[in-house]
Amino acid sequence: MARDTLEVAFVVPRSGPAAIVGPSCEACGLLAVDEVNAGGGMLGREVRLRVVDGGRAPRAVAGEIDGLLSAGAVEAVTGWHISAVRQQVAPIVSGRAPYVYSPLYEGGERTPGVYLAGETPDRQLLPALRWMAGELGVRTWCVVGDDYVWPLASAAVARHYARRRTDIRILDEVFVPLGTLDFAAAVHRVERSGADGVLMLLVGSDAVRFNRAFAAAGLDSACVRLSPLMEENMVFATGAAATHDLYAASGYFEALPTSSGLDFSRRYAARFGVQAPVPGSLGESCYEGVTLLARMAERAGSLGSDELAAAAETLAYDSPRGSVRMAGNHLLQSVYLARADGLGLDVVAQLTP
Repeated sequence: MARDTLEVAFVVPRSGPAAIVGPSCEACGLLAVDEVNAGGGMLGREVRLRVVDGGRAPRAVAGEIDGLLSAGAVEAVTGWHISAVRQQVAPIVSGRAPYVYSPLYEGGERTPGVYLAGETPDRQLLPALRWMAGELGVRTWCVVGDDYVWPLASAAVARHYARRRTDIRILDEVFVPLGTLDFAAAVHRVERSGADGVLMLLVGSDAVRFNRAFAAAGLDSACVRLSPLMEENMVFATGAAATHDLYAASGYFEALPTSSGLDFSRRYAARFGVQAPVPGSLGESCYEGVTLLARMAERAGSLGSDELAAAAETLAYDSPRGSVRMAGNHLLQSVYLARADGLGLDVVAQLTP
């Protein structure tokens, strides 16, 4: 490996249900690399991304990362991929290279050398449930999620939260395999529950198919939907006819009316053109992952685990998500609630942790 370049394994979905956001992830990662390199690179070296398909089976992804690290082909790992992949990759990477996991996730990751750039339920999901109860009167919920760690753990957090409140109740929970094609049974469970809202913990095309089935059954006129993992490309794929009363909570939306968010959209459009995939929250998280890695390395002066951990302790900077800061191994950020309006998402509130 040439020492004037720094290769980063960039784990993003090119297959599976999450592949719908893959192009946005890759574009946002490339924009971050362009900007890092324009500023002198990382540790004085040109950064290059080596794309690894994170949509495959978790063990296969971890095996490829292990091989790249063993061969000295990469020196860091980042990207958007589901928590089941992270749980396999984290122990492989720990002690060998820094790993910046960019997506929202269920919380609780403490593997040494792993840094989390995304939202956690205490700052995203739970405040959204509280807002929906207080502002819209949505107090009863049916959970529909994919059957893996993030939806299961997030549903458990929501369930525990509801038990401590008098204004929120979880009436039913339905979990389906990743890549489910037919959501008729899940939609029937929602209807039978009588819930005011559906807490959607579905990934990519699974969420799109559920939205269409939900609207086709006519439930969108009587029941709202809330998702921590709904972004503009998924809304577009769902179609305007199936997005009525669909809400999303995230640290970033393409329509976020802040100076930093608007400036990011301008730079993205200048780099990739108006026909590029929308830089939604999931794609933009990849920009955050690369940027956070570069910021920590710049401050630490190396990619050493001890140096990076010390550098991360008080790190703060301005990002497309606004002012962000590290607390432990997590990047803290403002979180917003948006409502679907046809094929877009309009921000309606800033959530309080």
